[in-house]
Amino acid sequence: MTTTLTQTEEAPAAGNTPEASTAVEPSAVGPSAARQAVAETTTAAPGIVRRLAGAVGSGLWKSAAILAFLALWELGPTYLASPSTRVFLPPLHEVLLAWGKLFEAGTIQGHIAASLTRSVAGFGAALVAGVSLGLLIAWYGRLNSVLNPLLELFRNTAALALLPVFTLLLGIGEESKISIVAYAAFFPVLLNTIAGVKTVDPLLIRAARSLGLNSFRLFQKVILPSAVPTIFTGIRMAGTASILVLIAAEMVGAKAGLGYLIVNAQSSFLIPDMYAGILTVSLLGLGVNFLLVALERHFSRWRTAVGAAAS
Repeated sequence: MTTTLTQTEEAPAAGNTPEASTAVEPSAVGPSAARQAVAETTTAAPGIVRRLAGAVGSGLWKSAAILAFLALWELGPTYLASPSTRVFLPPLHEVLLAWGKLFEAGTIQGHIAASLTRSVAGFGAALVAGVSLGLLIAWYGRLNSVLNPLLELFRNTAALALLPVFTLLLGIGEESKISIVAYAAFFPVLLNTIAGVKTVDPLLIRAARSLGLNSFRLFQKVILPSAVPTIFTGIRMAGTASILVLIAAEMVGAKAGLGYLIVNAQSSFLIPDMYAGILTVSLLGLGVNFLLVALERHFSRWRTAVGAAAS
């Protein structure tokens, strides 16, 4: 009897041993896992801070020239220029105040809308005509030999030199301004399209033909993707030219637009308003360039993918 009771009492004690060890393990693992997570976070934090500091430093370095120019614009007229010069070159804060007043009155928005409408219309027409004709000229050699002398003649004729001709033929309305923008933007797109198609690797064309691709598929799959970077170089040049030429055209004869705002403010002796218009033109051109660069990256993604696969 004594032996049986002793075994019965010892059995639960022996059975409790695994449970006790099992209950102890989470408490032993938990703090170590927490300590490991804290250690990883502490280790990763300096890396994140370094990357963030590097990005900020890189941004400041890239924009150092612009910041220096803006500082010179703000401090130069006040401390370096004479009072008479300051009348014609106001500091930056006065220009920004004038821009804010124009914005509150809704004036600057109307001028931007008028300039953008004309610029986009002329640029769009030049883009369609330049790319289409450039592909044809580059693909058909005889067409290139016939049209090349005429294209060289008009390419070397400044667009602003033909502004009186456009004005006489089309008047001072929207047609003449859109036409002069299209003329100025046409040749960069055309010439870079021709160069882009002609510089396609001949081995790629031979390989595509050996695979049985017809002319349309050859253009779609080989020639256009290879020529996209060069074509977009011309498109970016055309985008800049379309804005600059339009501003000059609006200075001659217009009732709205950034060019009209600049020349009207100058003639009315509203010098801060004049500089506000010039600053708006600069920012508009910068925005157009960023947009075209983003489009170029979108249409050239296959080059990035190929480079990543090769590396």
